[in-house]
Amino acid sequence: MQTLRVNLGPRSYEIAIGTGSGDHFAEFVRERLPGAARSVVVTDSNTRSHGERLARSIGTDAVTAVAAGEASKSLACVTSLYSELAARSADRKTPLIAVGGGVIGDLTGFVAATYNRGLPLVMVPTTLLAMVDSSVGGKVGVNLPEGKNLVGAFHQPACVWIDTALLDTLPDREYRSGLAEVVKYGVILDPVLFEWLEANTEAIVRREPRAIAHMVARSCRLKADVVEQDEREEAGLRLVLNYGHTFAHAYETLGGYGSWLHGEAVAAGMVSALRLAERRGLVTREVIDRQMALLKQFGLPTERRPEWEADSLIAVMRRDKKNVGGRMRFILPTRLGHVAAFDDVPESELREVLASP
Repeated sequence: MQTLRVNLGPRSYEIAIGTGSGDHFAEFVRERLPGAARSVVVTDSNTRSHGERLARSIGTDAVTAVAAGEASKSLACVTSLYSELAARSADRKTPLIAVGGGVIGDLTGFVAATYNRGLPLVMVPTTLLAMVDSSVGGKVGVNLPEGKNLVGAFHQPACVWIDTALLDTLPDREYRSGLAEVVKYGVILDPVLFEWLEANTEAIVRREPRAIAHMVARSCRLKADVVEQDEREEAGLRLVLNYGHTFAHAYETLGGYGSWLHGEAVAAGMVSALRLAERRGLVTREVIDRQMALLKQFGLPTERRPEWEADSLIAVMRRDKKNVGGRMRFILPTRLGHVAAFDDVPESELREVLASP
């Protein structure tokens, strides 16, 4: 096992990364939550077997599974989980263990943040996207029909357990979706990682264990470094993690949650942000070409769907959480490994970017 630490004072926690290390899960959790009351495992219909196996290892049969898919990231599911916790007499020492992808992590995390004013949370991501991004950092929440992640909180986990062997059963589309977030880290923070991705595309697509281990560990470290400096997105640094997401959330909302996987929307969203940066003279043609080529090699979308009209997309973007004072804010690349926030983008310029898919 490799262990990374997220240093946040009293909210600090460890990320354990290994392959086929499930036998050590119970020990890992008990060491970090000594004296915790009986745990409740939350999973979905796709990962229920993983959740039940981990539940047995820590001596609980309290497993609840929601339907797989983005539709479960809703207030209706939150209410259902509240009722189940009440029926089980869960108290403030009862850990919730989220076993699944980003939907399960966000949903369970939000319930943990709000039930009884806060329960301990253990993240066990089972998708690449959740391993490299959503399981780390403490952002939790659910969707509304009006937009993605509009209801949420900051609630850091007590610990994160990453077993990359769980990716063995992950469908190819889900795996490739996670690669979009890894590409994002290279663009916003780490040109060396970006070059490594370019040089190792075949090994990554083949899911070679060493390649996966490197991607996961490096991505977690990069995100942890940002979160340590700007935990609640107050200093402005954490905004860089939203590269491509203003467009992506609009694509997901307009297309219907689940029509595109989150990583697919992020890939297309990063390309839209690239086009906006190009119009503003912020990036060179080389940066654009390299990012487009890498996304295509990973089989990710580089265009939005043409039926999504610009006016409808902009209406969703106006509700984006990053907006301040009614001004839309975009994270745009200035060079490989660096991005910046811009809130001076007029809607006329945005329409020109969205004029073509």
